[in-house]
Amino acid sequence: MSGKIATKLSELGLNLPDAPAPAANYVPWVVIGDLVFVSGQISQDTSGPLRGKLGAEVSLDEGVEAARACALSLLAQVKAACDGDLDRLVRVVKLTGFVNSTPDFTDQPKVVNGASDLLVEILGDAGRHTRSAVSAASLPLGVQVEIEGIFQIG
Repeated sequence: MSGKIATKLSELGLNLPDAPAPAANYVPWVVIGDLVFVSGQISQDTSGPLRGKLGAEVSLDEGVEAARACALSLLAQVKAACDGDLDRLVRVVKLTGFVNSTPDFTDQPKVVNGASDLLVEILGDAGRHTRSAVSAASLPLGVQVEIEGIFQIG
């Protein structure tokens, strides 16, 4: 992996995972013009899905880390959509974050900040984006977080 974004990831001690394969009947990304629409990426790491419910057995800090994992998977999908050249990424346009949480949990925005903050840390102003952060009663595989995104490429 080479390039500006790869260098920044390396400086931060981060590695992009392989772009996760779809788990059902959908494609991981679609390019239309200069936009890449990336399907929801679930919270997972090298050991597998990061499961649990915020406001119950999962702490806010764990949820933030789960959202960071989603952000790395989103970037991996953008890289795949750009034929391996992540430096074609111009900016993050929008994220929609879903947080598996109890009815009384209200810190969904703080959880999804894990992804937002990481993208800004990696990309600078190009990582700033519009966003929604909502609660979900349940998510696929019981994961903590799922995030989808729209990205501009050049």
